[in-house]
Amino acid sequence: MIRKLSILDRSRTRQGHPAQQALRDTVELARTAEELGYHRFWVSEHHSVPGVAGSAPTVLAAAAATHRIRVGTGGVMLPNHQPMVVAEQFGVLEALFPGRIDMGLGRSVGFTGGIRRALGRDTGDADHFEEQLAELLGWLDGTQRAHPEVHAHPAEGLRIPAYVLATGEGARIAARAGLPLVVGDLRSRDRVSEIIEAYRKEFRPSAAVTEPYVVISGTVAIAATEEEARRILIPEAWALAHSRTRGNFPPLRPAEEIEALDMTPKEHELYEGALAGHVHGTQEQVTTQLSEVAEVTGADELLVTTSTYDRTALLDSYARLARIAGL
Repeated sequence: MIRKLSILDRSRTRQGHPAQQALRDTVELARTAEELGYHRFWVSEHHSVPGVAGSAPTVLAAAAATHRIRVGTGGVMLPNHQPMVVAEQFGVLEALFPGRIDMGLGRSVGFTGGIRRALGRDTGDADHFEEQLAELLGWLDGTQRAHPEVHAHPAEGLRIPAYVLATGEGARIAARAGLPLVVGDLRSRDRVSEIIEAYRKEFRPSAAVTEPYVVISGTVAIAATEEEARRILIPEAWALAHSRTRGNFPPLRPAEEIEALDMTPKEHELYEGALAGHVHGTQEQVTTQLSEVAEVTGADELLVTTSTYDRTALLDSYARLARIAGL
């Protein structure tokens, strides 16, 4: 088994529930993760996505109201922001919750032209992620020289661990910067293994991290039976299929409603593809599958990001996973 177990939550909205409830669900899950013994709890950044309420991850991380578990982002999309502002935000978090803050960073920009225009960004901004990352780290350690008269208070001088998401050139950027890598998903194991191998090969030790560190992220669903575990996956799988055929990413619907839908052949193909390959089943089955993931990837940490309509089933799945890992 992978040594450390963590959770990433995207604050998915559910049909019939307001977006505010999705954020309250995230806070509840953070507290549950802490009680169950998970290593860290992260939240994500999305803008103008109907099915996701988490648009301000640093704010949401502060609102998680936990006491021991590490909290952070998976991640803040750095091209959407000024590095100094990101440094200040994480500095405030670290000042409030010392020794418990993680700074997960990604290179994506808004996924539609309208969102990018609203953010004042374009697709080319992702190409500057490596320079933005270096600037952000410079604001934290006091080495930035572009604005010598300016300081990012209260961030300057604080040690806030940074992690890089492996989108695009993220893995190589993480290796060159000497930072931990977050890579997904669990279904594309050959591709993930290639990314991890390249990262480890190119890794350059830094003052922050002396050896490669890999966090692998993906969906895990556990229930009393394999069929019940599969039903946990159904709402997210349908949402993904819907987004690829209808152009929008909808709130989660109950599994029984989705099973009664008359899907087009294309929708059904995408739906079945979205269901396939995830780690799911009984506790015994998932133990075997995760042991295989650990052997293939050699990952140091598993970051689980599971979404479903049924919150009771979701919380039970996370509790079963904690028992498997002996948390």
